[in-house]
Amino acid sequence: MTAVYELFRNLLLQWAEAGFLPESFKYAFVANAFFCAFLIGPLLGGIGTMVVTKRLAFFSQAVGQAAMTGVALGILLGEPYTSPYASLFGFCILFGLLMNFTRGRTKMSSDTVIGVFLSISLAVGACILLYVTAGVNIHILESILFGSILTVSDIDMNVLLVVAVICTMVSIPFYNRLLLGSFNSSLAHVRGVKVVLMEYMFVLMITVITVASLKIVGAVLVEALFIIPAAAARNISKSIRSFTAFSILFSTLACLLGVVIPLEFNIAVPSGGAIILVASFFFLITAVVRITGKRYSEGTL
Repeated sequence: MTAVYELFRNLLLQWAEAGFLPESFKYAFVANAFFCAFLIGPLLGGIGTMVVTKRLAFFSQAVGQAAMTGVALGILLGEPYTSPYASLFGFCILFGLLMNFTRGRTKMSSDTVIGVFLSISLAVGACILLYVTAGVNIHILESILFGSILTVSDIDMNVLLVVAVICTMVSIPFYNRLLLGSFNSSLAHVRGVKVVLMEYMFVLMITVITVASLKIVGAVLVEALFIIPAAAARNISKSIRSFTAFSILFSTLACLLGVVIPLEFNIAVPSGGAIILVASFFFLITAVVRITGKRYSEGTL
């Protein structure tokens, strides 16, 4: 994997020296952030279409907030506070699967179950953080909450690359079945789709993608990148194919521009906040097109 990063960094460095890219791309941390943006942009954009369709926006937010409890547990158990991935993945996966299991078995509304689990997770995390923050640099926790290109390491990129490859390999062959289950679970069941299995697979993908994206987007904002590009794409899409394509495009551009703009204009904002602001700009533009454009007033998704 190191060879992949080095090839990517060297390519950006050559383009920066040739004047095709801004001079900031000569720095390794900028190349790292750009590499991560290329990975999470298409991933979050593609999965985000199903998050919006399934109305699971609150679910992805709950998983993102639960990540703070996972970080606190990892630090408490002695993991490196810069990358407590064992506890992060372990706690968040258990949290997501248990939440989905409870929602399916109790037949309670999704927002009620998610609200209960989110409250419990935040309460546990707040209690544990009181014991661990005294010996931890508070800026590390801020980078997990809001994202920071300055703290992206090779370990973070390795984790993100592995998650991106696995989720892509899983989602592509099952995409139609996942999407059919998102739009109409009854029809999917009639056509032989294992709806419950697809549901757990989807929940698992949301969870691992959320955890892998924390260092770039942040726990507080990662759910927004699932939702906003997909919502923007839905404003101007007339088919499933265009819906997915626009969502991936908006998400990828938001990630790339969110990394570059603060550096080029010397704006001291977290990378996660900048990425979400760019995505929000796309949403506003498409909302205006949807409202004012006659050809989009009917027939959109």
